[in-house]
Amino acid sequence: MLNIRWVDCRTEQWRKVFDELRARLSLRGDIVTPESQEKTVKIFGEPLTPAQVVERICHDIRTRGIEAAIEYTRKIDAVELTPETVRVPVARIKAAHEQADPTFLQCIRRIRTNIEEFQRAILHQDIRVARPGGYLLERYLPLNRVGVCVPGGAAAYPSTVLMTVIPALVAGVREIAVIAPPTRFGAFNPDILATCAELGVWEVYSLGGAQGVAALAYGTEVTPRVDKIVGPGNLFVALAKKYVFGEVDIDSIAGPSEVAIIVDDTANPTFIAFDLIAQSEHSPGVSVLIGWDEDVLRRIVMTVEECLEKVDRGPLARRCLEDFGAVVLVKDQDQACQVADELAVEHLQISTRNAEALAQRIPHAGAIFLGHYTPVALGDYAAGPSHVLPTGGTARFASALSANDFLRATSILCFDQSGLEHLADDVAYLATKEGLTAHRESVAVRRG
Repeated sequence: MLNIRWVDCRTEQWRKVFDELRARLSLRGDIVTPESQEKTVKIFGEPLTPAQVVERICHDIRTRGIEAAIEYTRKIDAVELTPETVRVPVARIKAAHEQADPTFLQCIRRIRTNIEEFQRAILHQDIRVARPGGYLLERYLPLNRVGVCVPGGAAAYPSTVLMTVIPALVAGVREIAVIAPPTRFGAFNPDILATCAELGVWEVYSLGGAQGVAALAYGTEVTPRVDKIVGPGNLFVALAKKYVFGEVDIDSIAGPSEVAIIVDDTANPTFIAFDLIAQSEHSPGVSVLIGWDEDVLRRIVMTVEECLEKVDRGPLARRCLEDFGAVVLVKDQDQACQVADELAVEHLQISTRNAEALAQRIPHAGAIFLGHYTPVALGDYAAGPSHVLPTGGTARFASALSANDFLRATSILCFDQSGLEHLADDVAYLATKEGLTAHRESVAVRRG
C-alpha cells in the first residue's frame, strides 16, 4: 500500500510539513546519496558539502581552464576527454540528424512551431514615449552568446533543448552553446544531437555538472565564455549557476520539480493518478494533492497504487511519492486556494468544475494547467511556454523562462533645449537636496 503523507489542514500546521519537505530538497538541504558522499571523498580526499565541491571545481576551472574541466570529467564521469574532443564534432551532429527517425524530426518540427508562435507573441518590442521637447525609448537587443545546460544522467531530454534554445532563437541570440554530460543520455545521445542540428545549434560540448557551468561562465581555451546560462540540472548544476552568477547571468537556481493538483468530485481518479506519478518519476520530485472531499482524495490514492504497476519507473515513482509526496485535506475551496498560493509551486494543476475561477484566486505559480484535459505533460513537451519554471516557492517572485529573458533592455533619452527646460527646475531642486551640486550645474549651464 502506498505510504504517502496525509496533511489535514483543519487540524495540522500544514506550513510546517511543507517547510520541512522543501528544506530537504532545497540548495540548503545538501541532500546527496551515500554513493555521492563516498565519491566526493575519493575525488577530493576529504568530505565536502555539495556547495564546497562546487566552489572547488569552479575555482580550479577559472584558474586552470580546460585542463581542470577535463580532469573533473575523468574523475566524476569516468570519461577521458582531450581539448580536441571536448566539443562534439559538427560532422557527428549532422550525422545524427541525417540518421534520425523521420517521425521524430516531424514531431520536433511541430513542437518548434508551437513554441515559436507563443514566444514571438510575448516578445518585448521597443517602446517610444513622447516627452515635451524630446522622447524616451526602451530598446531591446538580444544577448550575444548564451549557454544551455541539458541534463543527461538518467534519461535523454530533447524537450529541454527545445524549451531553452527556441526562446533564445526567437529573441535573436546569435551564438548558442549547449553542454551535456558525456553519457549516452547527454552529449552522446543521437536524439539530443539531432534536435540541436534541427535548430541550427552546432556548438555542443561533452561537459556536465559544475564543470560544464564553470567552463561556460569563465571561458576556457576550448569553450568561449557566455553572457547567460540557462537550463535545468542536478544539485551541483544549480549550485554552480548560483556560484557563477554575477560573472554571467542565469535563468534561475532551480530545485527538484514539483506539482500541486487541486481536485473536486469531477476529477477523474485515473487522470490524476498518472499526473502525480508523472511528476514523481523525475525523482526527486514533489507531488501534492489538494482537495476538500476526503472520499475523492482516498479514491485517487487507491488509483495511484494501481497505476504505479503500469509505468516503467513505478518503483522509483513510489519511493518519491512516499518521500516527497503529500495529500492535503482542506476545509473548502477557499483554503485550497490559500494553500496552493502559499506553496507557489512550479506546476499548479486545477482539475475542478470551476478551474478558471479558482486560478484567478491563485496569483503565485510557475505555470497553471486548467481543467481535466490539460495535464502538466502538455506544457512539458509541446504547448508553447517553456518548461523551465521557478521551483521551491520562488514563483512568488520568479517567472518561466521566455524569449524575453534573452533580451537586454537599454533606455535611450533624447531632449532638445526646450525639453531640458521642462525638467530643469525639478532636477535642480532634488540635486540640491542631495548635495550633488555638479548634477545641478550640468543642467543649469545648458539653460538659455
